[in-house]
Amino acid sequence: MTDILVRRLLVDLQAPIARHWNGGDAFRTALFNALSFSFPAGEQYFIDAVKRAQPALDAEQQAAFAADIKGFIGQEATHRRIHQLFNEHLEKQGLVNRWAARIERRKLAMDAVGPRNWLAVTAATEHFTAVLAEYLLTQPAALQGAEPRLRDLWLWHSSEESEHRSVAFDIYRALGGNELWRRRIFTAVTINFVVDLSRQVLSNLWHDGTWWHWSTWTSAARTLFGRDGVVTFVLPQWRRYRAANFHPSQGDGAPGVQWLRANSALAPTLSSSQVLA
Repeated sequence: MTDILVRRLLVDLQAPIARHWNGGDAFRTALFNALSFSFPAGEQYFIDAVKRAQPALDAEQQAAFAADIKGFIGQEATHRRIHQLFNEHLEKQGLVNRWAARIERRKLAMDAVGPRNWLAVTAATEHFTAVLAEYLLTQPAALQGAEPRLRDLWLWHSSEESEHRSVAFDIYRALGGNELWRRRIFTAVTINFVVDLSRQVLSNLWHDGTWWHWSTWTSAARTLFGRDGVVTFVLPQWRRYRAANFHPSQGDGAPGVQWLRANSALAPTLSSSQVLA
């Protein structure tokens, strides 16, 4: 695996965010805002899953995964902090984060299960984020006309998601996670993810006052089901996870590597002492 580096994103998140920051498009903005609402609680879930699993690894495995775990936790902690700042602007605009509470409730329900199941949920969700990252990095229409600083935020996040996409999956395998449960949990995660995302997008549109606009739903059809739409792109990648020979490294990480290399001044690497815990 490529070294997982923790970076500081040098974008201004103090200045106000336009209500329809994604190219003036209400639906595209609501979709990305919904995803952002899930990240602080979701990223903490992933961090906790890996931390819970680490003591279950034997000494040789702990040594082998040490650098990956440190990089994974550092990146996810940075994503959590950045999106919390982003989400504070959304809440000031009157949007209501309903997704985070559902993540917290599921996290409490998972306390009774072993670390492998936590990892299976994390690996499944990380597959979604990695596929969405590949979509954003290869389909310019997704962020066409977006505020430059916010476009940079999403492309930075996408690039790092692509970079650490194999960590939870590999630890799950190292702990003896089996194929049957990997697929079953992926199905459950798919249902929860689609339902939660849809509910949050609809809530965002309702509070934004654009629920009843015809342009909102024409954009939804184009954004989701067009030739370069999200669902059109994601569905074949979703199927890949169910294959017996699946591994996250089969995805195309090159666009993320290229973006991080080209934007090293915008997202400089942190030293070990600066990495968030």
